[in-house]
Amino acid sequence: MSKPLEIIKRLKKAYPDIAGTALSFENSLQMLVSTVLSAQCTDERVNKVTEQLFKKYKKPSDYYLSKDLEQDIRSTGFYRNKAKNIRAACKLIDEKFGGKVPKTMDQLVELPGVARKTANIVLGNSFGIISGIAVDTHVKRLSFRLGLTKNIDPVKIEQDLMKLYPKKDWFDLSNLLIEHGRKICKAPTPFCSKCFLSDICPRNGIIKSK
Repeated sequence: MSKPLEIIKRLKKAYPDIAGTALSFENSLQMLVSTVLSAQCTDERVNKVTEQLFKKYKKPSDYYLSKDLEQDIRSTGFYRNKAKNIRAACKLIDEKFGGKVPKTMDQLVELPGVARKTANIVLGNSFGIISGIAVDTHVKRLSFRLGLTKNIDPVKIEQDLMKLYPKKDWFDLSNLLIEHGRKICKAPTPFCSKCFLSDICPRNGIIKSK
């Protein structure tokens, strides 16, 4: 078995209950908003904010017509920019996509504030459409440390991972690496002595470990 496949085999065994995002959502619009809010913010904090937010904001126009959006999402950080992107994205959803979050990568990345990572998360979690691998900070860090890529650009990292793994593993891979990044392979100092991948990990970029 190749090293990449051995890595995901061990990750699946260690985290058998990881089946999707930790963000709370009931529809594609909520998934999109939650993912935008999650930038530089913990999922736990986002879920706490959206618990009330989603009771107040039901449809795209609720977001772009609201004067309170900044304050309603303030605790997620970078709230002015996030509010700006959410408003603009929701306005485009109404004006160009008939009030529905689009279901293709090309259309999703047309939305302000939506790059491939966000689009992959929305497509995979909301529609079950797998067109790529969501590369967030955890996936970026672990992919390099594990020797799965030498690139630092998320798009290039995604391309490298897509070549190493069959499409059926793309969705799980991202969520599994995120979970491992939160629990073991932390930034800046990972717990290598506790890691079940330590025997096959080159530890790229790691200076010291616990």
